[in-house]
Amino acid sequence: MLEINDINVYYGAIHALKGVSVTVEEGQIVTLIGANGAGKSTTLRTISGLLKPKAGQVMFEGKSIAGMAVHNIVKLGISQVPEGRRIFANMSVLENLELGAYTRSDSKGIREDMDKIFSRFSRLAERKPQMAGTLSGGEQQMLAMGRALMSRPRLLLLDEPSMGLAPLLVKEIFSIIKEINASGTTVLLVEQNANMALSIAHKAYVLETGRITLSGTAEELAASEAVRKAYLGG
Repeated sequence: MLEINDINVYYGAIHALKGVSVTVEEGQIVTLIGANGAGKSTTLRTISGLLKPKAGQVMFEGKSIAGMAVHNIVKLGISQVPEGRRIFANMSVLENLELGAYTRSDSKGIREDMDKIFSRFSRLAERKPQMAGTLSGGEQQMLAMGRALMSRPRLLLLDEPSMGLAPLLVKEIFSIIKEINASGTTVLLVEQNANMALSIAHKAYVLETGRITLSGTAEELAASEAVRKAYLGG
């Protein structure tokens, strides 16, 4: 479904991604794990069109999308839940979700998807008119996920969904990610909580200072001594 071939990305003179290649098959949850500054978010931002690679290819369903306008990438079926949630704080919960469907014109489908979001995230249903900035961290994360799902993506990019959340909420968010995947959406997950990420993923990649240093099934990486020492607390 998604194929990243040997991409090189720079921030000015800083070489952030050095020949990164990642493959995501349809129906999978694939996770990128690594320390802060390893290039995980940069990889997602390159896929969603916010950054342009200096070299290499980004292919989605056989079509090159590197350098394509962001809104056209969303129309193709890729949506991102950004790090730090980035909800529209001065707009209501409902307005944030409506903005997620900005590229769509099928009002019946939009209504159906809105109903699905409210049944999946019941806390949001109770807070439709509430200003999004007044929600708790967990509710904001649910809203950011709901907003991304409103574009009806086939590939969902999730950037640090557990960041800053209490352990119970982290469990809830990860069980929702599994549900989203089970209902037919492919997921590429960037996550510092390597234990949780590997527990739900099919395949995993380790990024270190802009390079892929390890890849394999999630089980293989969870069993790897190097991964355990570096990311799983021994």
